[in-house]
Amino acid sequence: MKGTRYSTSRQKACQPCSTAKAKCDRKARCCTRCALRGLSCSYPQTLLSRASSRDVGDNVGDNIGDSTEAGLYNSISDPRILSAASPGPEIPTRPGTQSLNSQSPTSQSLAVGLTQASGSMSPTNTSSATFVTSHTLDESILNITGRASGSSEVLDFSSLELFSPIDVDGISNRWLNTYIPIPGQKVKEYPATITAFIYRLLKSYATVAVRGRSVPPFVHHSQISVTSTRPPLSTCLSLVRICENPLPGSESVAADVLQREMNNIYEQQGTYDDFTLLAAFQAYLIYSMVLFFKLNQVSGPFLRQAIMNLQDLACSSSRSGLVCIAEQQRARPRWEAWIVAEAKRRALFTMYLFDSVLSTQDGLQTFLGTELQGLPASADKSLWRAQIRRDWEIAYNMYLADWPKETFRIDELWPIAAGLDEPSLLERRNRVDRWLENVDEFGTMLYAVTSCTHGG
Repeated sequence: MKGTRYSTSRQKACQPCSTAKAKCDRKARCCTRCALRGLSCSYPQTLLSRASSRDVGDNVGDNIGDSTEAGLYNSISDPRILSAASPGPEIPTRPGTQSLNSQSPTSQSLAVGLTQASGSMSPTNTSSATFVTSHTLDESILNITGRASGSSEVLDFSSLELFSPIDVDGISNRWLNTYIPIPGQKVKEYPATITAFIYRLLKSYATVAVRGRSVPPFVHHSQISVTSTRPPLSTCLSLVRICENPLPGSESVAADVLQREMNNIYEQQGTYDDFTLLAAFQAYLIYSMVLFFKLNQVSGPFLRQAIMNLQDLACSSSRSGLVCIAEQQRARPRWEAWIVAEAKRRALFTMYLFDSVLSTQDGLQTFLGTELQGLPASADKSLWRAQIRRDWEIAYNMYLADWPKETFRIDELWPIAAGLDEPSLLERRNRVDRWLENVDEFGTMLYAVTSCTHGG
């Protein structure tokens, strides 16, 4: 009898977390770990009956979490890892192509190969092994979520009602323009100072993700909430943490981990819904920038092929819509639809700037992204930063009052067409000024780049 009472008092977690020996926050109805994994969360009856009368061990698992976190950031510098590093993965060049080194789904091969160095695998075994534990993934993403999301509202990202006003195939074929220029394409003549400016800004986006204190400005805060996060992005924001302070010479090991996950994302893109495909596009972009800016992967075939894959992912995500139908009709869309459309556009603009940096690095020309003509420029900061639906709806009503006829487009920041009459020129400048009144740092960056480059 005594043994029975002792065993029930030790039950501190839901059934799935208890089975996995993972930390459980014991939230009502469904704990955070089960919510992230879509598991059926159930608590023993004895635990539920005691929950209302006393705390059931708030500090259980804290030491486990600390040791796991330390292992994530310290293992990259382990000399045994450096000596056991395996060759980099091959890159699939089209959807469905099987990578020889990617053998398991995203959720099961987050950081493959590194465990070989721990001694738990034989030197000749080159199969994938999980490096980042499920507990670490939970803690990393929730640390960001706790600061970024001010609402527990569950958002519905189905039936988004989006459309694409542009030819999205031009996005996936953009890399060809460097080698086979399209007639009429305009070369972007970036001054050296602007190239350096873009480089430093994009590097800061990669650093933000690696340090885990926030997210890049093309990821909306709702995308990292417990109820809305998707594995490609949540995995990415956890996995890139291994790149924070790698020792000299260990960059290639971390790069191998990221490259394998990039392969998994690209191979599985056909299985994603629209919202998850956006997360996959954003994650692939973050991985690419971390490889370039943080791990010094500036040469070699992987990154250039990765950019081709990235543009293909961007095209797939854009094909399902870049603008809300309600936006086009000058009406207020659903918040969820607007979030997806705005996040897609911001990720696209970032990708194009990153492509310019890579082309400059390789000594190649880069061209104006005329295929994006007509897309709305980045939105007001009050819209992007709104934490709850009501605040966003109020902000959008004010936005519609400021822009009753037509939203501000990205091409209005491009070179002014020759022969534009004085009234039209004045109207354009007034629209730019009105847009600048409410933009956030991302919009300011877009204006700085285009203004110094195009003189608009």
